Order: sequence, then C-alpha cells, then structure tokens
Amino acid sequence: MQLNLHHLRLFRAVARDGTLTGAARSLNLSQSALSKQIKTLEANLGHDLFERRGRGLVLTEAGRIALDHAEAIFRTAEDLTATLRGGASQRMILRVGALATLSRNFQIGFLEPVIRRRDTEVILRSGGQAELLRALDALSLDVVLTNLVPAREAAHPYLVHALSEQPVSLIGAPELSGRPLTRLLSEEPVILPTPEAALRASFDAMVGRLGLSPRIAAEADDMAMLRLLVREGVGVAVIPPIVVRDELAAGMLAELCQLDGIAETFYAVTLERRFPNPLIAELLDAAEGLRAS
Repeated sequence: MQLNLHHLRLFRAVARDGTLTGAARSLNLSQSALSKQIKTLEANLGHDLFERRGRGLVLTEAGRIALDHAEAIFRTAEDLTATLRGGASQRMILRVGALATLSRNFQIGFLEPVIRRRDTEVILRSGGQAELLRALDALSLDVVLTNLVPAREAAHPYLVHALSEQPVSLIGAPELSGRPLTRLLSEEPVILPTPEAALRASFDAMVGRLGLSPRIAAEADDMAMLRLLVREGVGVAVIPPIVVRDELAAGMLAELCQLDGIAETFYAVTLERRFPNPLIAELLDAAEGLRAS
C-alpha cells in the first residue's frame, strides 16, 4: 500500500481540531468529503484512527501512532524545504497547557530554560483540567501544568512529574507584620481559594484545629485574582509566596507568616509517546535540578 500524504494532512487536521465539522471548515471541504477521505485512510491502514466521544473525536491508540508518524513526516518535509532554500534550521515548537488557575510566576519559571531560545516557539494554552487532558490525549499538547493529580487509568496512562512543592503563607500589607497567626485570622478579613481547592481544605482543617472562624472577605479559584485582591487591600490572602513574588520583592506586600503543614504541589503531566518532544526532557531535567539544589 502506498501512503497518501494528502490523506495524512487531512487526518492531522481532524486530530488537532477534534471534530470533523471544525476541521472541514478550516480545510474548506465539506464534512462528508472529509469523512470519506478519513475512512479511506483507515481502510488503507487497517485500523480505526478515531473513536467518537460525545460530539467530538478522540484518537485511538492506532490514531496516536499514526499522528506521531504524520508529524514526523511533515517535520522532515519542512526541514528539507528549509535546508534546500538555504533557510535557518527548523524551529522547535513546544505546546504547553496550563490550568487556568495556576500561578503565572510558576509557569514562567518552569519554561525559563526555553522561553528565550531563538530556535524555540512556545505555544501556551490555558483551560480546565479535563479540557487540557483531552488535548494531551489528542497529542495537540506536549505537557499540561497543573496542581491537580489526574487519575491514571489504563485508557489514559498519564505520566505525572512532581515539579515543585511551594510553601503556603498568609500574605498581606507590610504594616500587619509581627502579629501572630491567631490574631491575624481573628482580626483581619481573609481571602481564600474556593472550597474545591486542596489548598482550601488544608486551611479549613488548620483553623478548625485552632478553634478559629475567620471572616472571609473573598474567595477565588484563580491565583491571579487572589493576587489582585490582596494587592488591593481586601484582606490577608492564603497563597504560595511565589504567586506574589514581585510584590514581596518591591515591599508592596509582606509574608506575614508561613502556614505550617500546608503546601501546594505543581505537576507536569505528559503521555508516553513514541516521538516525545525533546524539549520536555530538558524542562523536566532542569526542574529536577532546581529541586535537588
């Protein structure tokens, strides 16, 4: 059987979009014509490449393998074109998904080894955990950054890499420094993560042990919003200091006290792939080096 590269291009478009409708629109084809071409490719390869879930399409195991090969084929073609035209070497692309509520400072810190490289383009996408993991399954993302450990099932053999465990502190205005924790929590309004967050559960358990009932000024599921609220003086915030690193360095805010026994762990989630993005190994090695230092 001779492989049809046109079929591979169409297949790659559907795999990236996750729907026939969206891929057909971007390719300027009718949905029926695109579906027919995909079925022809599946017949030639002898395997189903997609399975339907809800209104979308996800890759089968054979589909993931086919997409890996397709990406390798088209990268080789692009490298050949660049070489023969005397252009620069093909740039590497890193596709990163990050939980929308995750600290931006942490994300930049993780990407620091590659973010300024001239041979690398970093594509950042934020969203909910389920959405990002679907994109990882579809191989449209190379890695997902999160503070939530996904379930590792047979159908989704995620590799979960613990990158960093950050202490959590009570952050507030510098003039509040020096007060004990119990006084701060009794007298000052508190800004908290929403109850669904693991960090919130740890805080609630701590105040329960202390016999306190803090006055909650605000709750947010977004670290960026928690940062803005404490900057505006709404109250004292329960957050990792890395979230407000710049404000602490500038003296705008102060780390009033560290909350013993409460920490937030950041993870990188990847998939076992036949052709993994080599940049991922570099980033994970760099993160491991920081943890060991």
